[in-house]
Amino acid sequence: FVLVDNRLMQVITYHCLAIGFAAMSLKTEKSAHKTSKAQVLEFGALQGATYMLQAFVGLGITLVLFLLTRHGDKIISYVCGLILPLAFGQGPGNALSWDINFTNTPAAQFAGNGSFGLSLASIGFVVASVFGVLYINIHKKRGDLRVRKGTPVDQTLSMSEESELPDSESVDKFSLQVGFVAIAYALSFGFMVLLGKLSAFTNSIAWGFNFLWASLAAMLIKLIVGRLRRHKVMHRKYINNYQMDRISGFAFDLMIVAGVAAIEINDIKNYILPIVILSLVGTIITFVYIRKVSKECFKGFEHEFFLMSFGTLTGTASNGMILMKEVDPALRTPTSSLYILSNFPAMVMIAPLLFLLGFAGQSLTNAIIACAIFFVLWLVYSIFLFRR
Repeated sequence: FVLVDNRLMQVITYHCLAIGFAAMSLKTEKSAHKTSKAQVLEFGALQGATYMLQAFVGLGITLVLFLLTRHGDKIISYVCGLILPLAFGQGPGNALSWDINFTNTPAAQFAGNGSFGLSLASIGFVVASVFGVLYINIHKKRGDLRVRKGTPVDQTLSMSEESELPDSESVDKFSLQVGFVAIAYALSFGFMVLLGKLSAFTNSIAWGFNFLWASLAAMLIKLIVGRLRRHKVMHRKYINNYQMDRISGFAFDLMIVAGVAAIEINDIKNYILPIVILSLVGTIITFVYIRKVSKECFKGFEHEFFLMSFGTLTGTASNGMILMKEVDPALRTPTSSLYILSNFPAMVMIAPLLFLLGFAGQSLTNAIIACAIFFVLWLVYSIFLFRR
């Protein structure tokens, strides 16, 4: 039998997304800077607005392409543009998941077989890296961007705390971290199986959001562990932030590599035009919009904020953090703290997109309605950001 093939790479990509999110959600990070609630909400609103903008523009492009090709031999699916915010904003795992969902929905008239979404996600990763580095070099030459001096933050200094389980115990500390992540994903997987058996609608929601259920399960575990410690039932701190970072980092790196390896060229040869258009337009609108918000709402650290946001919303959180640390190695600006604290408001603001994905793929009319909703939401979030 074939040991390694595209299917195996897709499976690795799918599960690594949830594993990475579970490990991230188990961390108990606290803000290292004083941040205002307004800025936390604005960071969340920026993420929500960028997703809605990418969804509105991406879906609008493929709706037009569908109407132009609907009577020809090579019909371009009206809904495949909706994969743009998933590929750029959330990476290969979710892009793959919804590509396959749309492929298995006859009304969507789509045959990406996972490769379409993975191609867009791979391009997004390149966009984040290349354009981020170009931005840094251009603004350094202009003289309006200087690297903030300071000793780079060394995470190894906070590898363990006094109350944590010592390395000399019979159970390896890293094994415990893997165990917590495994329990979180096992709970989320059981929940997905349960949802999948209820109805066709809940089935489509269940498997497309494995990262969301894994995050929620991890938060539940973290809440229980916190309660047990407060009531003195548990005396040690068993969750180690440094090692959770290593698990999530490894899972996301593996996800990216497996995602690129899973691309089947024959599946995307009929979609070269929409991939090129979506990539170009998606890059431009994301760059321009985030740059505008950075200048207006985050004065004083607009470059750091732009690099963090652009890297995250075209590639992955790792891209954003690496780019930001190139100009702020000592984390002197509150950018990283704002990112940590804005995760929950961002999730709330992105939720409408996630729950409209299945609806949009059911018919052309539904896609047009969803496109209009995304535009209205983008407008609402933008008004909140530029309300001053």
